[in-house]
Amino acid sequence: MTEETTQHRIRLSLADARALGEAAMRGAGYDGEEARILTDHVLDAALCGYEYSGLPKLLNVVDDPHFRLPRRPIAMLREMGASAMIDGGNNTGMLAAYRAAQACIERAEANGLAIVCLANTWMTGRSAYYCEMIARAGMVAIHTVAAPAAVAPFGGARAALGTNPIAFGFPTEADPLVIDMGTSSFMATDLQFRERLGMPIPDGVALGPDGQPTRDASAARQGALLPFGGPDGGYKGFGLALAMDALGALAAGVRPADAISGYVFIAFKPELFLPLADYRREVTRRIDTIKATKRQTGVREIRIPGERSHIMRVRLAREGIEIDRKIHDALRRLSERA
Repeated sequence: MTEETTQHRIRLSLADARALGEAAMRGAGYDGEEARILTDHVLDAALCGYEYSGLPKLLNVVDDPHFRLPRRPIAMLREMGASAMIDGGNNTGMLAAYRAAQACIERAEANGLAIVCLANTWMTGRSAYYCEMIARAGMVAIHTVAAPAAVAPFGGARAALGTNPIAFGFPTEADPLVIDMGTSSFMATDLQFRERLGMPIPDGVALGPDGQPTRDASAARQGALLPFGGPDGGYKGFGLALAMDALGALAAGVRPADAISGYVFIAFKPELFLPLADYRREVTRRIDTIKATKRQTGVREIRIPGERSHIMRVRLAREGIEIDRKIHDALRRLSERA
């Protein structure tokens, strides 16, 4: 059920949000299965509490310059048992990376471990989505991204690296343990969301096109984000971003010479070392031990990465999600083309 909460906010039931997202993507020209995959990805982000990576991200897809370029089928290249290279065919990454994660699971099931590289795609969404997908299949997952330039190197005044996240997924006796972190000081998707709504960004996370600090989202998109840690402590973020860039170079043989994007998926079965049930139990035991650690004064709970998302997913699936009216109306207009 759709419900108006304020003049500027609308609450949607999960069913209505899914229907709106799928209709908008069909209106953009995607077939039914593609619209389902895209909408499932962004709704999972919304349910985990990341509004900027939720339904607004579907608008980012159709606004992206790559969307207007020709697409070709996603194709498997250079298959060698446990490894494969996938050509994304200029399809949006939420489709191409989904196929790559599936291929990684299939190869790990057959070989015990797998590594899959992906190129020629864009906007893969939340890395956690794919790592959770692999972990729920009973495997350990590692996913790295070398993204288009949006982040200045430590000490630099122009973008040279991507936001370059790294993510991990581990099966447990309950929900998977998923750790997903970008190497920039601010999320590129959140930056685009704030630009769309005319909202400022925090201090100390971005430079404008003149190389000077800015809180203007549009200026930051024309300039550069900073590596995490801020202007005085961004060297670790820069180092991790460079490592992701080097892994992305594995895709250099199939991407255009002037492109820097590359995506790596690694999955392996814990059974290579011990029974899966034992592994699940051991990771769960470690989590329980960490959560039981004596807390600092004023700290109510030690929260494991991803724990808040699992809790919110259950609650928002029942209560529905809120979105900005501008986002709702733009998706509605897009759906009318279907």
